[in-house]
Amino acid sequence: MTTLRSMLMVVGLAVSACAQDDAKLRTYDNNDLELAVGNAAKMTCTCRFVMQMDDAYCRDWVRASPNVARFEVDTTNKVVTASAFISWTARAKFVDDKRGCAIE
Repeated sequence: MTTLRSMLMVVGLAVSACAQDDAKLRTYDNNDLELAVGNAAKMTCTCRFVMQMDDAYCRDWVRASPNVARFEVDTTNKVVTASAFISWTARAKFVDDKRGCAIE
């Protein structure tokens, strides 16, 4: 019985610690378009420069619903710029084979 209580205490402390860590994470208050363009830039960069797939494949692979993000691929500099409407943009750049793409 003591072992069970000890295990429950450990689980309770772990859950409590995780909840405190979640409170430190960045929150997005209705910034769905910011998330959409960031995701489109990162995933398109990964598709093109890590997976080495063609544009047509990557457009289908990255497409979300609703499909509001548009993107441009700069193959020379290995940069993808995504945008939605006029106000939201994000860029992702291929870093190297080990780290893949990162949002700038």
